[in-house]
Amino acid sequence: MKILSAQQIREADKATIDKEPIASVDLMERAATACADWLLECFAAEERFAVVCGTGNNGGDGLAIARMLIAAGKQAHVFVVGDTTKGTPDFIANLHKLDKSTITTITEPEGLVGDFDVLIDALFGTGLNKPAKGLYADVITTLNNYDAIRVAIDIPSGLFADDNADNDGQVFKADYTLTFEQPKLAFFFAESAPYVGQFIGLPIGLDKEFIASIQSYNYLIEEEEITQLIVPRDRFAHKGTYGHALLIGGSKGKVGAMVLSAKACIHTGAGLTTVALPDCGYTILQTALPEAMCETGIGENNVETLPNVDNYNAIGMGPGLGTGDEQAQVLKKLLNYTNANLVIDADAINILADNPTWLHFLPANCILTPHPGEFDRLANMPKNVMGFERYKKQRELSAKYNCYIVLKGSFTSISCPDGTVFFNPTGNPGMATGGSGDVLTGIITSLLAQRYKPRLAAIIGVYLHGLAGDLAAEQLSQQALSAGNIIEYLPNAFKFLGQ
Repeated sequence: MKILSAQQIREADKATIDKEPIASVDLMERAATACADWLLECFAAEERFAVVCGTGNNGGDGLAIARMLIAAGKQAHVFVVGDTTKGTPDFIANLHKLDKSTITTITEPEGLVGDFDVLIDALFGTGLNKPAKGLYADVITTLNNYDAIRVAIDIPSGLFADDNADNDGQVFKADYTLTFEQPKLAFFFAESAPYVGQFIGLPIGLDKEFIASIQSYNYLIEEEEITQLIVPRDRFAHKGTYGHALLIGGSKGKVGAMVLSAKACIHTGAGLTTVALPDCGYTILQTALPEAMCETGIGENNVETLPNVDNYNAIGMGPGLGTGDEQAQVLKKLLNYTNANLVIDADAINILADNPTWLHFLPANCILTPHPGEFDRLANMPKNVMGFERYKKQRELSAKYNCYIVLKGSFTSISCPDGTVFFNPTGNPGMATGGSGDVLTGIITSLLAQRYKPRLAAIIGVYLHGLAGDLAAEQLSQQALSAGNIIEYLPNAFKFLGQ
């Protein structure tokens, strides 16, 4: 699914109005109906609604929603902030459809009084281009302090749809955001989470052909896409059909990282999996994972020499590796000598951060899988960097070094050399646990070994990883979730996707 900018959303609205044709106020009615239906279904037991409106089109949405709630038998009172005589035509049209007794015009935040079960924010939409200040900021602060369920219409008021790096205004803190058709880019950054809450995309019939024609660099991965991308197994296939993966890493005390990575690689379907690790890990690996082959002789307690990397379809390096000089030289040799598809994770990324000139040696289309701390070191980002700034740097590095960067997080983002970024919707906070990243390395390396192109291996791998974590959390709870549980539920993830 494309993620559109604020400008593109306005263009999609206009294209829909022109093509159907449909009056803008009727498109507003369609959007309001979608919101009202959702509210009535989800809050059937709640009776008292407050709808806080601005005088723009987002306020017009709010007025129409209030009218529909009242028609459904709910108590809904409207608070309008601003001069109603200066409202947009569609706002004014909907204002005239409401009984005046249900409307209070607010000139100070103290005017927002009453006991309400649900607060609906319709102050500002995606057209907001300056921080919310003055009376609007005071009203938003009052709303945020209300003891009620808070729902934003299209976007939380005060939040910009795209870049919030310079946004120092007040922002409505929603429990739910009912967004129209496409999610907004801002929804996928950690600093927006306290304001967006859970976002729900509501279809309102925007012109699909126009949306398909718009160029967007940002996408939200969808289940239907993943189902279509996974290649069914051939009845006459053999283990050679699904490739040979090599995983390099581990050190004394951190052999478990390689066990997790290798086990995930096997359970994602690689035909053969070989693990190259220090001698201290041989017994552990062979005992824990008899399905994997083991290559030693590359160091006693650490990886000190590069194993033979010929004849592998994909190589993953980094989990449990360590960042000493010997490990750094092994990584440098790997970058220079392998032609296999490559995944670089964990300590291998930290080594690159310590040796930034080595980024020029990255093989084309390799995949890096940092968490935010590792990425910030790699990209030399300042402390307390905003998500949008990190996103821009991620795109820049992918293009500069012709690589894929899987930036792990709540909505893991996959940046591609062509500037495209894919955001992943699966996964949960229970996966924020040691070893989860090692599992992802094994999954992506396995898909590469099976000859999926790097872009697809990253996209499918991240989705599967998160989906397995979600299915595990449903049964085990987020608190009790371990990296091993993610692997255990990989079969369930495949079955969920119809495999």
